[in-house]
Amino acid sequence: MAFSSSSDNDDVLSEINITPLVDVMLVLLVAFIVTAPLLNNAVHVNLPRTVATAPADQKPAVTVSVDAKGVVYLDKRPTDLRLIGAELSALKANNPDVALNLQADEGVPYGTVAKLMAAIEHAGISKLSVLTANNG
Repeated sequence: MAFSSSSDNDDVLSEINITPLVDVMLVLLVAFIVTAPLLNNAVHVNLPRTVATAPADQKPAVTVSVDAKGVVYLDKRPTDLRLIGAELSALKANNPDVALNLQADEGVPYGTVAKLMAAIEHAGISKLSVLTANNG
């Protein structure tokens, strides 16, 4: 449908009215501003202050390390990755509550770390801490 201003002029009047578009955008903006604070799922809790206590009779954790070359260490002693499962099982037999700290160089392939974690799981050790560097 074309409208013309005069009968002698055959130019088509094609102006887009953007007012409804602006209205819709403003309504959406207000809706997002109102709902944005509701998207935060954190529960704010003021924790009580207590005196620091030391854990009772806690033995030091065993450290399992993998260096950049892929060499596995059990408490700073080089160990073969294929034999680590038997050594961890022996540790678990001697101390059922043994805790492990696992640290690996960032350049170590994921497969090596995954095999090491599988060996830890097969040995039945459930207390595992994965150590990382602090960026602070």
